[in-house]
Amino acid sequence: MTFEPKTIRTLITAGVFAAGSAAFVATSPTVQGQQAMSFFITSAGSEDGANLGGLAGADKICQTLAAAAGAGGKTWHAYLSAAAANGQPAVNARDRIGKGPWFNAKGVQVAASVADLHSDANKLGKENSLTEKGAVVNGRGDTPNTHDILTGSNADGTLSSKADNTCGNWTKNSAAPGSTARVGHHDKQGGGDAPNSWNSAHDTRACSQPDLVATGGAGLFYCFAIN
Repeated sequence: MTFEPKTIRTLITAGVFAAGSAAFVATSPTVQGQQAMSFFITSAGSEDGANLGGLAGADKICQTLAAAAGAGGKTWHAYLSAAAANGQPAVNARDRIGKGPWFNAKGVQVAASVADLHSDANKLGKENSLTEKGAVVNGRGDTPNTHDILTGSNADGTLSSKADNTCGNWTKNSAAPGSTARVGHHDKQGGGDAPNSWNSAHDTRACSQPDLVATGGAGLFYCFAIN
């Protein structure tokens, strides 16, 4: 299923691709002396709960948002794991994001490699885990709190060990029990069984937008440039 979220259509309709606009200049990764952006948190989710249109749909959201910020020349993938299905093997988030290093919209290096990213030495956190626009994402103590970031992953970046912890491989938006999504805390604080984890803090209540909001999220996810 091809999924195109309302927020992405709105961006395109609004003409955010116009070269020379103030927004483009502010977020362009080609500012002299600054490393090109290769990592961000989506500034908006699908607005359809954890239904991102699968991995392909999530990658498309990453690519569209990156292009709107002047970084469309790179290939972008969502940091999401997926279970084996329809004859396809399981996918680990850590295996689909390239080799690094990765820099945020302000040119700050957040991780040098896949191993660094999944170590305590990474520079992720509220200050550096920015959107493609260079904006800080609300964290614990902010209103609303949107620090839950969809990953479906264990702390090492592999597929979550729990059953259906990816909301049907990112195609479900139901409040029905049974399906959940594993999320991390971009600000590395809060509740859950691993509150300081950027990629594996706790599970959502279910897969609907209200369920994501109820546990401190908005359906946001991480995007990485693979080249």
